[in-house]
Amino acid sequence: MGAEQPGTSIESLVSDLEQARAGFLAALDDVDPALLLTPGLVGDWSARELVAHLGYWTGHAAEALHRAELNTTESFGDDELAVDERNAVVARVAAESDLATARQREAAAYEALLTRLQRADPEWLDERVAYGDTLEQVVRDDGADHYREHADDIRAWFTGAEEPDDGADEAGEDAPVA
Repeated sequence: MGAEQPGTSIESLVSDLEQARAGFLAALDDVDPALLLTPGLVGDWSARELVAHLGYWTGHAAEALHRAELNTTESFGDDELAVDERNAVVARVAAESDLATARQREAAAYEALLTRLQRADPEWLDERVAYGDTLEQVVRDDGADHYREHADDIRAWFTGAEEPDDGADEAGEDAPVA
């Protein structure tokens, strides 16, 4: 996903996150409401699973920032399930709730990330988590880049265009990357 950008400021990360989420929500708003619960929007997922998925990963980035606040960034992610396993659990849980609940949870995760990011110490961005990424990479990958990726997936669903293949698989054979 996103690459580390030297000299990135907290303000630019916040702005990027806000713009990317707005773009995702706009793409989602273009989906006919009758199709929102139709599997296949992204991989085998409907909008409900996709929104829950974004909420999970947005919360993941917020938790990484929280760990930086606690001065435990280096241990973040050392006991986590594999990405595919987490995505499958999130999709399974989402399938048992309604779209409104998934949207509320995603909005809460987004607000948590935005709040933590706005009060983050810029020096934290260079700290590394257990799996080697910098905190900035975690925030970008799980935040703005992720919203953009799935906005592109939604648009590709409408146009029938091929989705970019970055070699990863999360929700099934046709699913995009976390």
